[in-house]
Amino acid sequence: MPKIKTHSGAKKRFKVSKKGKILRAKAYKSHILTKKSTKRKRNLRKTGLVDVTNAAQVKRLIPYK
Repeated sequence: MPKIKTHSGAKKRFKVSKKGKILRAKAYKSHILTKKSTKRKRNLRKTGLVDVTNAAQVKRLIPYK
């Protein structure tokens, strides 16, 4: 059985937690930050979880992570 190639974009964006859930970064934190409140920007720093509907597809993209 050949090895599966890891998706280069996905390996930079996702991590797997100890319990096997997929972690991701929050969106809307790259530009136009002056109009966003400090509290909102602080909450965007935290990691989020990939939704269960997308988790299986993301796991296929990062098989060895």
